[in-house]
Amino acid sequence: MGGGGFTFKQFHIDHSRCAMKVGTDGVLIGAWCRLPQTGRILDVGTGTGLIAIMAAQRAPQASVTAIDIDAACVAQARDNVAATPWDGRIEVVESPLQDFFPQERFDAIVSNPPYFEESLLPPDERRTTARHTCSLRFGELVDGVLRLLADDGRFSLILPAAESERFLAAAHGRLFTVRRCEVWTTPASGVRRVMMELAARPPHEVSQQERLVIEDGCQMRYSAEYRALTRDFYLKF
Repeated sequence: MGGGGFTFKQFHIDHSRCAMKVGTDGVLIGAWCRLPQTGRILDVGTGTGLIAIMAAQRAPQASVTAIDIDAACVAQARDNVAATPWDGRIEVVESPLQDFFPQERFDAIVSNPPYFEESLLPPDERRTTARHTCSLRFGELVDGVLRLLADDGRFSLILPAAESERFLAAAHGRLFTVRRCEVWTTPASGVRRVMMELAARPPHEVSQQERLVIEDGCQMRYSAEYRALTRDFYLKF
């Protein structure tokens, strides 16, 4: 997923102007999150526009809004969106979440958010903004989600395992886990990422606990479950 971009089955993502390139995290949460087939979807920190475009492909009658604070990413995301069959249903807005006040709430919010908080900041300022919570701390993300999410809406995000616990601490008593998926690179790797679906109200049912292994571990091939999750997007495995 390097170079100038990455080609999926129905669209191409150019990431030459974005600090953070197309990666597995975005593909995972874009394919895993549950989306309404109609209604409104918000992608927070869209970067290249990948998750927003995946959402438009998966939810053929929904409108999608994507926001980002990086002007270069916004321009790139708009170009990527314009080259897809769904450009009429995707709007890309340059705005921090904290200053984003649309007229209507969203039925689903999805994010591959910045997560490094206390680690050594990289020298590239744009890469710092993309990967570190200095521009969007977890408490601010929770505040924004609660302000923008419809009463029965769902918020989905992906984080490294340790950061997922920090996020849940920030969301304690305010957002409630409906679904949780541990992502393992191989059967022996341990948890590398956690995907979570949360709601603003406590769920009536017990939260779903899932595990996804990306590679089978023997011949380093993608697992059947990962291929099933992403089959509508990847050209080949």
